Amino acid sequence: MDSRLQHLYNKIETQRKALLLSLSGLSNEKLNEHPPGKWSINQIIAHLIAAEDLSILYLNKKILGIKEVTDSGLMEELKMILLVVSQRLPLKFKAPKIMADRTSNETDLNKLIAAWDLTRLELKNILDPIEDHYIKRKIYRHVRVGMLNIQQALRFIGEHIGHHTPQIKNLLKRK
Repeated sequence: MDSRLQHLYNKIETQRKALLLSLSGLSNEKLNEHPPGKWSINQIIAHLIAAEDLSILYLNKKILGIKEVTDSGLMEELKMILLVVSQRLPLKFKAPKIMADRTSNETDLNKLIAAWDLTRLELKNILDPIEDHYIKRKIYRHVRVGMLNIQQALRFIGEHIGHHTPQIKNLLKRK
């Protein structure tokens, strides 16, 4: 794997493991309780997995034609800045319908962790063969900002987890 991709992958893996470690030892009841109209911790985890699964589906398709795709540039960096800001502000976004449809209703954290492990393995398998001269290619499509490169995709995954972490922390504080 390209060292830049490896660094970004390691970063999101560390972030994921820290999040899951913060949930270890919690009861199923705590992991599945939620205020009216809000997601439970397990629903948030399922949403994060669904987002990565959909990203992988798209990447698998686009990577087949990576040689024909153009490189990202200044416009994509500006989009990425906008995306990062949107994820760091305490704004709420309605998940796209396709995301809602693909989000699991699983209530067992261990099963969610196993699913996320598989998703991350699939992501790693996509990243491994990407040659360094292709990492700027626009092969990732974000639902709101459009096409980005694989480095930006990995950065978004990290930002997305970071966006939902305060939700989880707030749910953990509830009595």
